Amino acid sequence: MTAAVSLVDYGVGNLGSVRNMFKRIGVPTEDIADPDALPRAARVLLPGVGAFDHGMSTLVAGGWVDALRDHAAGGKPVLGICLGMQLLLESSEEGELPGLGLVPGSVRRFEAGSGLRVPHMGWNRAAPALEHPLFAGLDDDARFYFVHSYYAAPQHEEHTLARSEYGRTFTSAVIADNVAGVQFHPEKSHHYGMQLLENFSRL
Repeated sequence: MTAAVSLVDYGVGNLGSVRNMFKRIGVPTEDIADPDALPRAARVLLPGVGAFDHGMSTLVAGGWVDALRDHAAGGKPVLGICLGMQLLLESSEEGELPGLGLVPGSVRRFEAGSGLRVPHMGWNRAAPALEHPLFAGLDDDARFYFVHSYYAAPQHEEHTLARSEYGRTFTSAVIADNVAGVQFHPEKSHHYGMQLLENFSRL
């Protein structure tokens, strides 16, 4: 039987906290370390921490790129978190490699100044920009845990799922059909994160 959520184990990011959060809400997961196993997955979560080019080069070397694109093209849900969200876009100011291109747009760096510290670290609101099942049961006061120096800049307004404030308004969650991504760490965001991950398990 296929697990409710398949976690992409490509060596970038610790899956332990994500796996434990799903366990707390009673959602079965599996780690997938072979892209050939991806077609049987019902829904896929792409984690990630660190630099954009390192994440993309690891996906390329592991044969994940086409597998992830095929999964998304088949209409199955995809959720990227933190670096995993950034890899969904087309490019990043942090690196030179192309991203997965599942969400039109690029990734940009916060400009330090006016007392603004980079990286953006700590709790912040993520206000939904449109109605979507991923944010069901969450309101404008929902707070999540962030650690990042770069943020998503979707090409089209309709691909912004949520917005946050840090020196400027920025996109903190993206959506393109069945592909979604969040810049924050839901696995570190207590009950708000639990709600979002439970929502994903039901997409």
